[in-house]
Amino acid sequence: MIDPHVHLRDWNEKEKETLVHGMESGYLSGIDTFFDMPNTNPPITNRENALKRIEDGIKAEEELRKRGMDVHYHLYLGLTPDRDQIREMVSLYTSLFPRIIGLKLFASHSTGNMGIIDEKEENNVFQVLSSLDYKGVVAVHSEKTSFFTTNASHALSRPSISEIESVRDMIEFATNAGFKGRLHIAHISTKGALELVNRAKKEGKINITSGVTPHHALFNLESENKYLKMNPPLREEEDRAFIFSSLLSGDIDWIESDHAPHTLSDKENGKCGIPGFKGTLLLIDKLRESGISEERLENLLNTNIASTFGIEKSKLSIPENTKEREEIIGNRYPFDPYQ
Repeated sequence: MIDPHVHLRDWNEKEKETLVHGMESGYLSGIDTFFDMPNTNPPITNRENALKRIEDGIKAEEELRKRGMDVHYHLYLGLTPDRDQIREMVSLYTSLFPRIIGLKLFASHSTGNMGIIDEKEENNVFQVLSSLDYKGVVAVHSEKTSFFTTNASHALSRPSISEIESVRDMIEFATNAGFKGRLHIAHISTKGALELVNRAKKEGKINITSGVTPHHALFNLESENKYLKMNPPLREEEDRAFIFSSLLSGDIDWIESDHAPHTLSDKENGKCGIPGFKGTLLLIDKLRESGISEERLENLLNTNIASTFGIEKSKLSIPENTKEREEIIGNRYPFDPYQ
């Protein structure tokens, strides 16, 4: 399987996870290919940090191959509003693809404080990318902060409308800029946002895809607690059910874990993010119980991702017996949000 959305920590967050531990955990889950996100500490928004992260990713690959685990590490680069920075990221992508797999835009504040929340700046990112003739993937974390509230519940403080309106913005900005790359809406969590994506697909003015996490497909906001807390948050049952049924129908392009481990202390003090590999296995179980074909499951976890990014498919088969793996992975982290 391919996991196109992981946060493998390391660097100044080694207490949460190292690259070796993260990819080893993924491999034990049946995943051999990883797309690492750039909101590390320090963030991957310049050439120096990008090259260092790639060097460390290659070392982690080599270490795991000594253990008989043939893993493949890829990296997203983070975008800022600065034109020169965007130009540098595009240049790195062009010269180092597929090791550098794409660019990431955080259209919200989340872990890492890399948010670009001004609409003019978000629009400018797509204008600059178009002027540079960038044709790769831009993955977007879509939550519009102007809709956030001070509600005591984390889920309700970042309401569904914040995602829906941010996705609407991204589609508009990409369309108006004549963006020739692919706009990917990461970890989509609401019915309204997915409907916007599918409408844009049908209109055909831009290339657009969506990915969904296991937690958004399996849990609704009634399940939220300090261990099962992330951004975007869990949603209403109507949203969860629509997301799940869209996986069965093929209206979502792929599954992405959004694996984001923390220490137990972090979680008890309100940090957002959960270890995601066990969730992928649980979702596989539920989809099979719901009658999904093995071909569609392969598309969601391998084929669609490989073809979109232009890389080789994963060589690992989707696990048949997931129960033993679920227990192993659950025990590799200090808390299990799925219990």
